[in-house]
Amino acid sequence: MSTNLHQVNSPDHFKDLLSADLNRVSVINFWAPWAAPCAQMNEVFSELAKKYPATLFLQVHAEDQPDIAESFDVEAVPTFLLLRGHTLLNRIAGADAAALTQAIQKHASTPTYIPLSKTDQAPAKPNGNSAPSTNDDDEETAEQLEDRCRKLMNQSKVVLFMKGNPETPRCGFSRKIVALLQEQHVPFTTFDILSDERVRQALKTINDWPTYPQLIVKGELVGGLDIVKEMADNGELAEIVGS
Repeated sequence: MSTNLHQVNSPDHFKDLLSADLNRVSVINFWAPWAAPCAQMNEVFSELAKKYPATLFLQVHAEDQPDIAESFDVEAVPTFLLLRGHTLLNRIAGADAAALTQAIQKHASTPTYIPLSKTDQAPAKPNGNSAPSTNDDDEETAEQLEDRCRKLMNQSKVVLFMKGNPETPRCGFSRKIVALLQEQHVPFTTFDILSDERVRQALKTINDWPTYPQLIVKGELVGGLDIVKEMADNGELAEIVGS
């Protein structure tokens, strides 16, 4: 392993590494072993660490280090952050090797920068750094948005609003609920809430449920992973999807 590439094992370890040189550019890789895109990007990350020895590269297992992930508002893997000291330079969501390489080349080679935000402030809620909305109509009213959400909720008998898709889930909870539904032989369709920020935020209000995944049956919220797991264990899930 390159001397500038480190596996972070605790929040204190992370703080010590990051604070050792506040003028140095740091690149943080939030990853999880179950996410296939992370395996490929970890290799890219390692090669970039060799190419830029003056830059600090930190690997953070997002689910083993939830305090660190939450402090940077990381909700999906892989996610990459570029910092100089405690100043956020760039955020890259997803397995975009080209974007990561270009960002490192830009900031590691050039000392001048325009910060996007500071990490000593409360992390910004998902905005322009999140996946772009698939609906480009900026004039969509609240009523139109709710109507669109309800149509998505009724696109099939069982709809799972998740992060990513069944082939490449982008959070551990989404991965687990997909596996559970498949084990229960429940036919379902999915919607990637990371692809549409308006839908993502609206469903929290419509269903009065603040987190994802959300399982919808016959247009009504059933719940998240814990509730669905409990219902699968006691037979209720089979009853409601079979009725």
